[in-house]
Amino acid sequence: MSAQILAICIFIGMFLLIILDKFERHHITLVSGGLVLVLVFGVCMRSIDAIWKTLNLSSVFTLGFWYGASEEGTVGINWSTIIFIAGMMIMVEGLGKAGFFRWLCLTLAKLVHYRIVPLLICFMTLSAVLSMFIDSITVVLFLATVTLELAQTMRFDPVPMILSEIFCANLGGAATMCGDPPNIIIGTSLGYTFFDFISNTGAAAAICFVLILIYFTLCFRKQLLRAERENGAVVCPQPGTAITNRAAFLSSACVFLLAVILLVTHAMTELSVACIGVIVAVLTLLVTALTNGKRAVSEIIRAVDYKTLLFFIGLFVSVSGLEETGVLDAIARFITAVSGGKAAVIVVIILWVSAFTSAFVDNIPFAATMIPVIRSIAAASGMDLGVLSWALSLGTDLGGNATPIGASANVVGTSVAAKGGYPISWGSYCKYCAGATVLVIAVSTGYLFLRYL
Repeated sequence: MSAQILAICIFIGMFLLIILDKFERHHITLVSGGLVLVLVFGVCMRSIDAIWKTLNLSSVFTLGFWYGASEEGTVGINWSTIIFIAGMMIMVEGLGKAGFFRWLCLTLAKLVHYRIVPLLICFMTLSAVLSMFIDSITVVLFLATVTLELAQTMRFDPVPMILSEIFCANLGGAATMCGDPPNIIIGTSLGYTFFDFISNTGAAAAICFVLILIYFTLCFRKQLLRAERENGAVVCPQPGTAITNRAAFLSSACVFLLAVILLVTHAMTELSVACIGVIVAVLTLLVTALTNGKRAVSEIIRAVDYKTLLFFIGLFVSVSGLEETGVLDAIARFITAVSGGKAAVIVVIILWVSAFTSAFVDNIPFAATMIPVIRSIAAASGMDLGVLSWALSLGTDLGGNATPIGASANVVGTSVAAKGGYPISWGSYCKYCAGATVLVIAVSTGYLFLRYL
């Protein structure tokens, strides 16, 4: 009992410190993880086995970790998630350095003849599609930056477009396994593939995207059209100006295409996502070295967000403290008891609680905490684990859209806008995005009921 109480106190303390945002997140989770290893497993439980099981280092040296797609059911640090995210970060840095994102945005602007409303629709679509394959934080960072540049040239308010891009990035990220960090954690922990996500959460995200496209177009159409009429014709940079090294651009684009193919065929090739992450990272560094030199390689490696990787490591250890002490099993039994074991009630609880919680706290630790919970619920109630997984994925990914702090992409997008001289207040953000979030969660509820229950 003392181990359980201590594990709960450490985890709650970690969560509160993350919400307060007074210290860097990776410092908080690493300290929390260290306290779990020393105090919970060492002092209270006196279990070396629990420590070794949580560190999970031996799994990296097994064939199944790299080949065979046998990533399901790991306890402790999910090294498959860590390695995959690191590989994707390296690839994205390579794409950014080659000018891929800037070229794509300028090309779309030219295709719609620099008309603002069609540009809004194009950027929303681009945000959703790119976020299916690239981390939504990176997508929002590049799109918001280019939007500000276009807004200065075309003389329109970029806030409506940035809000739409943020929302669609989180929406697109919900569609695939690699689109949003919670999905990466769910997929690697429970053994789901890219195709599993695209055929389940992807279908729900597609329905929601059509509605959101209409929603934001109706919200901002008059404002953007007025700006277009007042400013008249404008001249923007040509897409070709984004490409300073053609060989680097084409090589990076090919690596990106290969990453998409490997993820889509992941179940058939039986390459694990960790293996795919390593392949993509090595190829990115290789083409960068050949096209830009060794100095560019070191710049890409230095640009990787190591703080996020350390954040994940500490988080996995902290969650393992709850799992090893039986706290998560108790939570699962409570949810099952409250719902009376009814599948429909359980799904609604997981979806809406995940959405509400993710609107105010980071959805990454919440998803990591809930994975062993839904696994226990499925075992206790006999429910299909997949249905609970899709409810958790949709709730955490879409619920984060409701507030400016609900997801990391939101924080990045609003920060870029503020630095560009267009601060977005909580009131302005929630005026448009909170209602849209309720809409997509309601649609997701109907989708889950009609398809699975």
